[in-house]
Amino acid sequence: MELVLNETELVIIRHVAQAAETIGVEAFVVGGFVRDKLIGRNCVDIDIVCLGDAIQLAETVGMGLKPKPKVSWFKTFGTAHLYTHGYDVEFVGARKESYQQDSRNPLVEPGTLQDDQDRRDFTINALAFSVKDAKSVLPLSQIIDPFKGTEDLINGIIRTPLQPGRTFSDDPLRMMRAIRFAAQLNFTIEAETLIGIAETAERIGIITQERITEEFNKIMMATKPSVGLDLLYKCGLLKLIFPQLVDLAGATYIDGKGHKDNFYHTLQVLDNICLHTQNLWLRWAALLHDIAKPATKRFEMGVGWTFHGHEIVGERMVPKIFSKFKLPLHEELRYVRKLVELHLRPISLTKENITDSAIRRLLFDAGEELDDLMMLCDADITSKNESKVRRYRANFELVRQRLKDVEEKDKVRNWQPPITGELIMETFKLQPCREVGIIKTAIREAILDGLIANNYDAAYGLMIAEGEKLGLKRL
Repeated sequence: MELVLNETELVIIRHVAQAAETIGVEAFVVGGFVRDKLIGRNCVDIDIVCLGDAIQLAETVGMGLKPKPKVSWFKTFGTAHLYTHGYDVEFVGARKESYQQDSRNPLVEPGTLQDDQDRRDFTINALAFSVKDAKSVLPLSQIIDPFKGTEDLINGIIRTPLQPGRTFSDDPLRMMRAIRFAAQLNFTIEAETLIGIAETAERIGIITQERITEEFNKIMMATKPSVGLDLLYKCGLLKLIFPQLVDLAGATYIDGKGHKDNFYHTLQVLDNICLHTQNLWLRWAALLHDIAKPATKRFEMGVGWTFHGHEIVGERMVPKIFSKFKLPLHEELRYVRKLVELHLRPISLTKENITDSAIRRLLFDAGEELDDLMMLCDADITSKNESKVRRYRANFELVRQRLKDVEEKDKVRNWQPPITGELIMETFKLQPCREVGIIKTAIREAILDGLIANNYDAAYGLMIAEGEKLGLKRL
């Protein structure tokens, strides 16, 4: 294992080295950049720790770079930032920290590089090298590694540098970060560290929802989010931050009849969809598609377990969950609600003798989200019975073909009515009123039911007929 810098990174870090020498301070590259470069992972965030004035160092670096970047500094915290050639470079003075029980905001005082490494969350993030040593390839011998973090990198281990209880109690967000790194890097959390998370889980209550959501969304964007979500569940954090998801866990048996564990089914659906999309909100739709099953679970004699209407109840639960997580409450919320509400519709179309009208209505209701909806439904096929999966997928392909055929014929996806409300009002000399809505609805339903063609002439004729039924007179 060795650390390889590209040409741009080498130029930036050498500028830092020259500036540090000019003002007479020592400076080191630390943390995630060192970790990611050692494992060959792209990183555009470079953290610089200096034994001295970080703001002065940043300004000196900025003066030497071309084009000259803007240097932002934060005097209260003694930190500075600049952006150059596609990289965010952060500067901070080496420090040691102490925490109070009711806050994750530390009391800070100047420290040594060792003090700065002691305060890091995990051994793999406590790695450093001197900017004076920067070259295209740095061997492990030039990595400053007081906690054997390079060994943990090689072995795929997440471990705290100090005693886990202290590390997590000082800053409980580190518990979420440990699980996020495990999910992103496909690493294992060391046993004592995982126990520390479980024992300290309640401390997550002092962390703001925004910070929790940021880490949760990073877990959601991992290649295999189930790794992180399962760890959150097993260590007790998920019950504290997302109890509705935990309610999905487990199966109940009556008269020997049980249902599948909807928590692990949901994780599988999420992993399935992540193979095909980087859309965070489509991933959220997968996470929430069965969220109302606990609320709608019933046992019916002779039938077994049912979850009637869980898609409708689930759609109504989404706004409260989005609000709690402080997620966007506009277009993204509308999108997730729509997919949760519709996620059973394509499956129902696999039955025999499905009419074109049912196909048209799905095309109309799904609109621009049809492809995403079909992706979600496909991901929802999770049976362990391979022959059943093959049969479901074959039926699903037939639905796809029916959707394609009906859309080519009737053009109702992203449908715009051939007759506008303005034309109805002009024709019958009306102001906006209930009758306009009645006529528009009649035209829409007739087109979706296949009673009239989806064109102006047919719609105009029906408009006149519906107007006459309502006793309206044409101009």
